[in-house]
Amino acid sequence: MITVPGGQVTLTDRRTQRSWTVDVAPYLLAAHPLTQAAHAQATGTPDGGRLPAHSLSWWDAVRYCNALSLQEGFTPAYHLHDTTDDGDDPDGGITWDRNADGYRLPTEAEWEHACRAGTAGPRYGPLDDIAWHRGNSQERIHEVATRRPNPWGLYDMLGNIWEWCWDVYDPEVYGSYRVLKGGGWYDPHWSCRTSVRRRSHPTLRIEDVGLRPARTPRPRP
Repeated sequence: MITVPGGQVTLTDRRTQRSWTVDVAPYLLAAHPLTQAAHAQATGTPDGGRLPAHSLSWWDAVRYCNALSLQEGFTPAYHLHDTTDDGDDPDGGITWDRNADGYRLPTEAEWEHACRAGTAGPRYGPLDDIAWHRGNSQERIHEVATRRPNPWGLYDMLGNIWEWCWDVYDPEVYGSYRVLKGGGWYDPHWSCRTSVRRRSHPTLRIEDVGLRPARTPRPRP
């Protein structure tokens, strides 16, 4: 896990031409997307080594975070009141205990703040150096941390797989659809930019979607 410093980030939505600024407190974020090996250790699924765990729904991601928290002795961040999310309730039957020190999904603001790592452009480096995308991936997924990291030591923030965030995309228009960030191995270069937002229903499993766990450490006494 990498310690991400606090700061401020401005998010934008190309569809609505809206922008908004968010303050971000310090937190921890995994140095690379969740691997199939790490996912297997916590869930008993097949071990694919250092390939990113993918085809995980938002609900799968939330359950994984809770399972890993229990395995490592942290307080789970999520309370699951319903296990199906068969409607369009934006809360999805889940509440987030923001005082818990367990693993969780980053918010969209946390994700984008970490991706930018103090840079101001659409990417934190030349695309081919930092990301697997349609132009260099041979249209397949790649092992994590094989491209150059950003200035804060975070790998694959762009390209390889999209990553789930906690946030609802636009509840008034899309109901419970959640935010995805980062771009994937099949995406063209314009989709692998820090500000790009994608959405998906929380129950869907897509082959280029995974997660990167975050955690809020307990304050020192």
